[in-house]
Amino acid sequence: MENMSLNEKINELVVKMAKEPQNIEYYHELSELYMQQQDYDKVMSVLDSLLAIKPDDVQALVGMGTMWFYERDFRKSLSYYNKALEVNPKNFLIYYNIGNVFAEWKNFSKALFYYNRAIDLNSSNPEIYNAIALLYQDIEDYVEAKAYYEKALSLDPDNVNALIDLGNVCFKLFDYETALKLFKKVFVLNPDNELVAVCIANALTLMKNREQAYSYYEKALSMTEDKYRIYLCYAIAMTEFKEIDMAEQMYKRAIEFDSKTSNAYVLLANLYSNYERVSEAIELYKKALQVEPNNPEIYTLLGNAHYLNNDIEQSIASYRASISIAPDNDEYRLIYSQVMDDYVKSVRGEV
Repeated sequence: MENMSLNEKINELVVKMAKEPQNIEYYHELSELYMQQQDYDKVMSVLDSLLAIKPDDVQALVGMGTMWFYERDFRKSLSYYNKALEVNPKNFLIYYNIGNVFAEWKNFSKALFYYNRAIDLNSSNPEIYNAIALLYQDIEDYVEAKAYYEKALSLDPDNVNALIDLGNVCFKLFDYETALKLFKKVFVLNPDNELVAVCIANALTLMKNREQAYSYYEKALSMTEDKYRIYLCYAIAMTEFKEIDMAEQMYKRAIEFDSKTSNAYVLLANLYSNYERVSEAIELYKKALQVEPNNPEIYTLLGNAHYLNNDIEQSIASYRASISIAPDNDEYRLIYSQVMDDYVKSVRGEV
């Protein structure tokens, strides 16, 4: 079968299965071939047929759980994993997969429990330590996350995901030098990855190395047609180096590249606001709201700009809009109440 095409292999297996419908191995082989085709509906159909013949087939149960996990139906996913666990309670992969389900549900304690159970059964698998590190990273416990990423890398020094995530954690811990070393190691392993080039550039920016930072932003731009986020990072770096005119032009390039996304409008408006170009900032916040009309943060920023422009009534209207969209946000409510109190006092002549 080695020299056959994927479709030919599938057709041959289907014929074999018609002759031997109880041969479990054929079902496993066919599901793997459909996985290679990324035809997940057919994968699930084959595994379902297999389980009708052999309901306690652990590989099929785990496969079905994984398929439902990809479909983001975590309850169905968990039901299949639990069935697999009843059949084979010593399989570390099942515990790992159940941990992934609870991680998606943001249930830290249960996810950690199942990951640790997986480690008890297989302490040399770096992906389990990666998963635990991500748990801690999600709750912003970067010290613990760093320790688990380092453990993963002690088992697999070229694990790209662990290298990148550890770099990001070091970034959060303000250890830019270590982050840079990690990102550069990834770049050696993946020299065509523009996102890693941007990570290197960001680290160099915060280490105040302008020339090298800009060279990596340029490398990133040359690697992809999807330049929007790179423009934004490049513009932020230019702001860090006080090259405001250049940053302004870079934000404008981002807007020209993608006028249907709000980030560049907002970031350029923030820049204008910081440099007392408030009227221009207001116009850009309004454009951002045309793109994303239900974003309470943009309404708050617009309210701040109106306030700086001494247009208190417009600022109150903007703050009120942000609260109507996010009524439970204490920060928005506090800003609104403070500005409203000051406005009422000014109207009464108390200020």
